[in-house]
Formats: sequence, structure tokens, C-alpha cells
Amino acid sequence: MFASKIVIRLFSAKSATILITCAFIGLLLGCSAEGTINGPTIDASGIAIPEDRALEWVAPENVGWSSAELQTAQVFAQQSGCTAAMALHDGKVFFSRGNIHKNYQVHSIRMPLLNALYGIHLVRGNLDLNATLADLHLDDIAPGLIQAEKQAAVEHLLMSRSGVYHEAAAEDRTMIETRPPRGSHPPDTFFYYNNWDFNALGTIFEQETGENIFKAFKEEVADVLEMVDFNSDICFYQYEWEKSLHPAYQFKMSVRDMAKFGVLYQKNGRWKGRQIIDSDWIDDSTMAYSTLPGTAGLGYGYMWKIFPADSEIGQTIGYPGYYHSNADGYALVVIPDLKLVMVVRYDSEQNWENPASDAFELTTLIVDARIVD
Repeated sequence: MFASKIVIRLFSAKSATILITCAFIGLLLGCSAEGTINGPTIDASGIAIPEDRALEWVAPENVGWSSAELQTAQVFAQQSGCTAAMALHDGKVFFSRGNIHKNYQVHSIRMPLLNALYGIHLVRGNLDLNATLADLHLDDIAPGLIQAEKQAAVEHLLMSRSGVYHEAAAEDRTMIETRPPRGSHPPDTFFYYNNWDFNALGTIFEQETGENIFKAFKEEVADVLEMVDFNSDICFYQYEWEKSLHPAYQFKMSVRDMAKFGVLYQKNGRWKGRQIIDSDWIDDSTMAYSTLPGTAGLGYGYMWKIFPADSEIGQTIGYPGYYHSNADGYALVVIPDLKLVMVVRYDSEQNWENPASDAFELTTLIVDARIVD
């Protein structure tokens, strides 16, 4: 089991009580936890849930997992108040529970979603990672960026190493309290988990490609992956004009659609034989360029968090991987060597009750349910 401080950083969450109404056999047949085994799947309000032909549900033993051990994970998920969760091996669902079709705000996982668009448009020549903020004529509200900050390149923003410490939209208290003084670190010399970088990357994407982020994601990713629940109309820009010109781009997505996104990365950017994102971009994005402060070897790539093989998590699991998470109960985890994708959701939109390590405990129960020869 990992140290508690790592657990809290990885999967700090809010919880809401969920009633399981589908028996375990329903899981094996691909039944939603709120649905029925025969006929159309119906949610708790009596509304038919759109069928998802892009996902295949399989018996756990068919992909190397133990049904009995996963029952332990199911019971734990129910008791801990997990809203929804899915686990997939090589794109096949072997574990599923809860409201996997509801669109929840994804919070910090917006960064990997934008990462995908950067990978797609970089190959097309629409983006230049070496372009500086000065080259792009990017600035902010008074007093504006200082000259040293304008030397930050797009790649530095992707790594959260820009050295730009301007106020930003959607900052939490920790970001505000730990933000370094303006001009204290030149570009590419210091890691700071920086909403200014993430938000400015959204502005740069739209400026350089002429595309709206949410529309581009729908057309380039969601439609291609046959996402069933994604609706670009409910995504939104969070402006805080008194702080910055650059809004936070806030996505909403269901657990089952996010699982497909994870599978796209697990499969090195391919979906049903088609290369959607260049595999080299995924390799570059999931390489650790910085160490996350206060952790046992966790790293940060291009808008992805990394657990290298020599980190405490990598050594405990036995495999490296990458993930993104937030303090509001969402986690997306990819372990390429196991062909494993996991999505865990605790519902921050309901009662606030931080279950601390519960989300992490659920993911480890799923990993530990593997059948090992």
C-alpha cells in the first residue's frame, strides 16, 4: 500500500452514496449499475440510456482478471460511495459500476483532453512548440507579462515550466498560496502546477488553429471514438476577467466516454485501425520532465502526471504508467504494460465528504485482482 500522502495527492475525492441495483451477472453482461439485464437500459429517472456499441463488455477471466477478486472491489466501491467506475483491458470492459453515462465536470482532466488536440494539430503543422509567447504576441491584463516571461515557449507551458506567474482563472487555494513571485524563475528552470500555463495553451490553440476547443474535440476525438454522451454545448469557458484574459476551458464528460479516451492513449493513439494521435506525441507527453513536489518520484510530462518505474507507485504496482486526477473525485489512469485503463469518479456535485484514500484503494483492488500465473 502506498504512503497516505501520495494517496491523497493522487485521488483526493468527494463522495456520495450510490445504490447498486444491478447484480454482478449484470456486470458481465454489460449492464449498467442502474439498468436492467433485458431490454433497454433505464436510468434511475426512467430515461433510456443511449446504447454504446463502441465498448465491449467481457467476463473478467477472458482478459486475465478474477471475478471473485473484483467482487471485493465492487463491494468496496459501494461502501465508499463511489459514483461510477470502469476498468478496461485492451479496450474491453471487465469492471463497471454506477452512473457511467452521466456527464460530470472533469476539472483538471481537461489538460489531457487538450493534449490530444495539440498532438493532432502539431502533426498538421498548425502549432509550433518552439514558438515563444513573444512570437505569438500573447499577453495578459495589466501589468501584463514581463519580458522574461514572454520568452517562455509553448513546450514550457505544456510542461508547466513557463516561469509565468500571473494570476489565472480557476486557480484553487493551493495554486494561489504556492505561486512563486513574478520573475523569480526563468522559463524551463522550475516546475509549478500552473493554471496560467494550462489556460494560455487553450488560447494559443484557438489562436493558431482557428478552432474552438470544444468543437475541435468533438470532431477530432469524440466523434471518432464514438462517444455517446459527450455534448460540446455543455462545455464552457470560465472567465475571471479581474485575473486574466485567458479562460479555463471546462469539459464535461461521462465515465464511459472518458474510458474510451484513456483507451486511445493506451493503444498509442490508434482507434479501430486508424491513427488518431501520433504515437511519438504520446511518448513525449507521457515522459517525466519534472518531479511533482512532495511526492515519492511522481513526475509531470505534457499535461499528464507520470509514475515512472522507479517511483514508489511504479515499484509497488510493478509497472510504470500515467494518469490525471483532481481534488473533486475524478481519476483517469493508464498502465500501458498491462493494457489497463481505469476511470474512477466520486461525485463532487453532491455531498462533500472527502473519502481520502478510498478512490486510490479502489484502483489498487482492481489492479490486484489480476490472475497471475
